[in-house]
Amino acid sequence: MPEPQTITAAAIQFTVNQGDLDANLAYVRTALKRVAEQGVNLAVLPEMWSTGFAYKNLVELAQRTEAVVAELCELSAQYKLVIVGSQPEPADDGRVFNTIHVVDNGQMVARYRKLHLFSLLGEDRAFKGGDSWCLAETSIGKVGVIICYDLRFPELSRRLALEGARVICVPAQWPKPRQEHWRTLLRARAIENQLYIVSCNACGQIGKLDFFGMSMVIDPKGEVLADAGEAACEVTATLDWQVMEAWRAQIPCFGDRRPELY
Repeated sequence: MPEPQTITAAAIQFTVNQGDLDANLAYVRTALKRVAEQGVNLAVLPEMWSTGFAYKNLVELAQRTEAVVAELCELSAQYKLVIVGSQPEPADDGRVFNTIHVVDNGQMVARYRKLHLFSLLGEDRAFKGGDSWCLAETSIGKVGVIICYDLRFPELSRRLALEGARVICVPAQWPKPRQEHWRTLLRARAIENQLYIVSCNACGQIGKLDFFGMSMVIDPKGEVLADAGEAACEVTATLDWQVMEAWRAQIPCFGDRRPELY
């Protein structure tokens, strides 16, 4: 089946209930149904959407992730959705990975383990870092994925763009007061790589941290197509691959690169 030239993407922004997997899963079930009824093809969830950073019982909660992914596969088949969002995944050293499972039409088609761990909040103590980037081959085209803090490392997004990503999805739990960094970095990654960005941040009070939301869909020129604001909601926008290619032809940054010099 040929890939569509346009798709509809959604960011499902909500307040993650820390440690309450059942409540978070129930919310996401309902939200996926809502966005599917709007004709969405790509749904992005926040970082650690199923459990939050519930460090005290994160290892235990991670044991349930396999079953959650199986349910996401069923929902993706039912609603014809590509679903992206990160969850804890058991590691082999007593820690966990912060892992995106890319689900498409009933199958898990790719896995990405967060490369850059936010040491300021101690992520490196509870989590094990991944060791490879991820570009998912999906029914809507090539989808790149990064997680939250990864956004501050432009080399990763550039690699995904060079490998053919049309869109980069960014699940996050990015707290106040760094919302201007969030907005600026997201737009920068879109502009410098001339592709779409679909970001999904958590919102509300989670544990001791306050999250500002501002999940956004951004086009290859850096224009914000959708902005969720600070409350729980779903925002959608159209991604048009022909528009992306036309912009790349107009401003041929990739052809003008001189990587042998840097």
